[in-house]
Amino acid sequence: MKQLFCIAAALAIAFSASAFAADTPASAPMTAQQTKMGDCNKQAVGKKGDDRKAFMKACLSAGGAAAPATPMTQQEKMKKCNADATGKKGDDRKAFMKSCLSA
Repeated sequence: MKQLFCIAAALAIAFSASAFAADTPASAPMTAQQTKMGDCNKQAVGKKGDDRKAFMKACLSAGGAAAPATPMTQQEKMKKCNADATGKKGDDRKAFMKSCLSA
């Protein structure tokens, strides 16, 4: 009885997973950003760690005029301002964060 139940559960999981996978179109056209990411990823073969991170950052930001500018979300802005505020303390940091987040 337990084996029958396990087999039924396994089949239910397998069929439900394939149903969810069918919701995403396999041939959806790639956006310009996805294409750029793929190109940069191919060029970064062999690079590791900080070297790869720096390369990817430079590659993805290169030719920014070709990519459409999208406004940053509040969360992205907070993350960027927080990274830029590294090393600042107290009132200096508070003033920087206020001006950065309001920009």
